[in-house]
Formats: sequence, structure tokens, C-alpha cells
Amino acid sequence: MYGVQMINKKHLAGFLLAALSAALVSCTSLDVGEEASLPLADGPLPGKFIWHDLVTDDVHKAREFYGSLFGWTFEDAIRPEDGGAYTLARAGNRYVAGMVQREDAADGANLSRWLGYLSVGDVDRAVATTIQAGGETLVEPLNLGPAARAAAIQDPQGAVVGLAQSRVGDPADGEIAAGHVVWNELLTSDLDAAAGFYAALSGLQTRTLSRRGGIYVLLEDDTRERAGILENPLPDTPSAWLTAFAVDDPASAAERAVTAGGSLLLAPSEDLREGSLALVQDPTGALLVLQKWPL
Repeated sequence: MYGVQMINKKHLAGFLLAALSAALVSCTSLDVGEEASLPLADGPLPGKFIWHDLVTDDVHKAREFYGSLFGWTFEDAIRPEDGGAYTLARAGNRYVAGMVQREDAADGANLSRWLGYLSVGDVDRAVATTIQAGGETLVEPLNLGPAARAAAIQDPQGAVVGLAQSRVGDPADGEIAAGHVVWNELLTSDLDAAAGFYAALSGLQTRTLSRRGGIYVLLEDDTRERAGILENPLPDTPSAWLTAFAVDDPASAAERAVTAGGSLLLAPSEDLREGSLALVQDPTGALLVLQKWPL
């Protein structure tokens, strides 16, 4: 359901390795010009999702879709370590995401997804924490040039996330505009276990809220909320992180998504957070949330 599939870990690991390698030209060592920027903080921001890559089997189709949906523009880049192609997406003069081409698995499983990178103080220690908690390493820690170290894991409940340790400062917190990533939310099969795991992994604090539809756990630091966790309402689907993008009106944005070739999976409804979001699937199979912003 909703395009989330159980897939072969070997295929997924290769898929993620391409994305991690592509990060070398994105959030940690981006050579920006005068027309676009990715401002960096003075140091790391542990617990923040610092970058997002769309790993997809059709970058051309994805560029058309997201350009139409968000008004993004794109720049072609090269992965220094292997010469592979990488796409940088811009919302106005701000770099907001990357795209990397990776063919689907031979068994036909659709691997297209948004992959978020969680900032951690020590990637190797975070991987060890994952293993001790019952999770798995999908891509072992690797250096992304001199600027960062990264890995990819599957948490104990099965959700996939990238880990990044920057040596030059993480992308700074800034003003959110339409087309920017505004939130990251985990749908999990075990709310308490997942909250404890990500608190240990990132050093964030947890705060539990009671919302319509159930319990919601916030991951936060001393300055702001960083992510949310809730019990997966779809018991037949694996746990997964969802990436939410800011839009002025989720209903009209959902219509644009469908017109551009995407699929509407969950329309805005007053019964779900006062109609402030929609869940869609892009034409290559990746899920994304359209979140009204400001709230």
C-alpha cells in the first residue's frame, strides 16, 4: 500500500551508496556561486535532518514533476569520486535537495524514495548504537572527502535513514519558504522503542503529545523541534521516514502534483491535522508530504 515495499537489503544498500556518495557535492562541500547558496552553521547541529536526496530510477521525470510542483530549478553536477551524474535542486536562490539516478532492482521492486540525512556527532558510534539496538547497517561508514563521514542504517523497526557527520558545519537553520523541506516524520511499528532509539542516536530530547488519532512524539533540542514519530497507521506496510515540503495550500498543491503525473494517496481532511497536509507519490514512486506552511 502507498508504494512502500519490503525490498532486498542488498539492492537497497547499493541504491543508498549512490545517494551517500552524491552527498559529497551537496550539503558538506557544495561550491556555491553568487546566485544560489546553502548557508552553513558554525558547527554541527546533531539531530537535525541536514539534507535530502531523491534516489530515483528516472531523474528526468522527477525534475519535470518537482519543477512543476514546487517551481524548483536544477543544476547538473558531477560526483567527484566516480564521475557519476548528480542533480541539485533550488527553490529560489536556496539549494534544497539533490537527485541521484539509480535503476530499480532486478526483481522489479521500486526503490525510489526520499532519503534524509540525520546529523550525528559520531557516525561510527551511531552505527554501533544501531547494531546494539537491533538495527542494521545498510552502508558502512565512509568518508565523503575531507568534509564529512556518512552511513546508512535501517532502524530496529525497519525504517531507513542516512547518517552524516560534518566537519565543516551543518546547513544552518533558516527561514522556511515554499518548496523547502519543513518536517520529517517517522511512521513506526513501535512508538516507544523508536523514540528511545532516535533519542540515543541523535542526543535529542523526546516530548510526548496527545493528538487526534493517537500519541505523537517530538524529537527536539534546546532550540527547536527537529522531527516527529507516530505509530504507523498502516499495519501492512514497513516503517518509514516521510519528508514534508512546505506549500501554501496542500489541496491546490495536491492538484498540481496529480496534473504533473503524481498520485494523490491521502487528500487534505479536517480529520487529519485540520486539513494541513496531503500525501502524494511522485511519478517515479517516491512518497512525499505536502505540508501547509506557515501553519
